[in-house]
Amino acid sequence: MLSKFKNHINTKLPFLKGKKLLLACSGGLDSVVLTHLCKAIELDITLAHCNFKLRGAESDGDESFVRDLANALDLKILVKEFNTMDYAQNHRGSVQMAARELRYEWFNELLENDFDYLLTAHHLDDDLETFLINFSRGTGLEGLLGIPEQNDKIIRPLLLFTREEIAAYAEEQSIQWREDSSNSETKYLRNKIRHEIVPKLKELHPTFVQNFVQTQVHLHQSSVLVNNHLQEIKNRLFQFEDDSIKIEMSDLQKLEPLDAYLYGLFHEFGFSDWEAIHALLKAMSGKEVFSKTHRLLKDRDQLILSELKTRVNAHYPVFDKDTLLEHPILLTMENVDAVTKPLTNAIFLDKEKLNFPMVLRNWEKGDYFYPFGMKGKKKLSKFFKDERIDVVSKENQWLLCSDDEIVWVVGKRADERFRVDDTTRQIVKITWIS
Repeated sequence: MLSKFKNHINTKLPFLKGKKLLLACSGGLDSVVLTHLCKAIELDITLAHCNFKLRGAESDGDESFVRDLANALDLKILVKEFNTMDYAQNHRGSVQMAARELRYEWFNELLENDFDYLLTAHHLDDDLETFLINFSRGTGLEGLLGIPEQNDKIIRPLLLFTREEIAAYAEEQSIQWREDSSNSETKYLRNKIRHEIVPKLKELHPTFVQNFVQTQVHLHQSSVLVNNHLQEIKNRLFQFEDDSIKIEMSDLQKLEPLDAYLYGLFHEFGFSDWEAIHALLKAMSGKEVFSKTHRLLKDRDQLILSELKTRVNAHYPVFDKDTLLEHPILLTMENVDAVTKPLTNAIFLDKEKLNFPMVLRNWEKGDYFYPFGMKGKKKLSKFFKDERIDVVSKENQWLLCSDDEIVWVVGKRADERFRVDDTTRQIVKITWIS
């Protein structure tokens, strides 16, 4: 097993060599064997042990065991204790989910500050159990792909080994480990599948695990084909504009089967209420559907996908200097002798008509201005409608103001009141560098 593990690291995970690695070690068979294997091939590992305080003296015994293991192998170790039961009650979730959230919150904190990758001891049987859990709950193709060997900075180098192979190696090398008594309890779904269902499947098919591995290969190949096709569809349908994506509904509705395409195009943005998205296609303009991270808005004949952001109605002072402003947008000013050809990202103004500091702010309901080249005032809401500016762009629109008067709807239209005329003695050019 050691030679197979070393070859796997060299061929599939060579980037781990020379990196600072955090190894999640519970004290159980899998993580202890992973620790010995990594030590044997001289990877730079630090053990990380979580004491969830769920099994009293047994939990403390696990911690002592892992500390002794680190000492015996001359490894560094980090230990953190958690009040898991209180966390679960406060967050109204299961104890298992609480432990997972606490564990990975700590791991991610360590990865951000001190380590390059996290190693976990998930193996082939874990992958099989995850497949069966997802299958039993109802899932799409992604749910059947199992546990990935790499998920960003999380690496699972034991996925090619079965639990039986790992146990055989431990026995051969006289490796000691701790048994978690909760692993034998079949009240948990994973344990029920592990102890009752998988053995029956192996009885029915002696080569069941090998067949599963081959099935996973086929599923991953199918996934690549699907994702390549979806990327082609996204390249054709998704129009990226500033901070949003626009999709023509007429093009979207031509796709068949539509349900599968809606899932493939939008699930990565957190959407799961497909009935609501279906209804959105037939809804009035302005209707919205939300995920935890994104909004899907119907605007006339388009869908607009944008990330949810907390809108802050901040006012930024704009002082009289060459670089007027750097945040949230970059505005520069220069004195010029004459007005040149108009640009969408620049305006020419009579400086004596401006009161500094000016203010940069988002547009607000009730705002109006005097559009350059027109007589009379116009509400911004009417201006946006006439210019066919979508809702997301309106929300992100900046206004440059002098006192309470709009000088420039930035990037769209200047105000007539501040124009250069025959009486102008000093001309300034203000440029928005987008």
